Amino acid sequence: MEQKIRHSAQLSDNLRRLRYDNGYSQETLCAELQRNECDISRSTYAKYESNLMNIRVDVLVALQKIYGCDYSEFFKNVTSYSYGDLL
Repeated sequence: MEQKIRHSAQLSDNLRRLRYDNGYSQETLCAELQRNECDISRSTYAKYESNLMNIRVDVLVALQKIYGCDYSEFFKNVTSYSYGDLL
């Protein structure tokens, strides 16, 4: 079973910011992800950045390795929700 992280506008913004800050286009980033054994298409990644799809945990782990950043960078300004809000 794939593990996914619930999407949010802030998470999507952070994904885009980190990609820009590290000098990647969506296409070159996806090529780098594939070299790191994370099979993902550019159109799927675009959905993560557009807040249209939940990001898979394995993609987040691969991005952390590529960027060499702390995981907290992905979650800057992400609002926390109580369990009841997620139902």
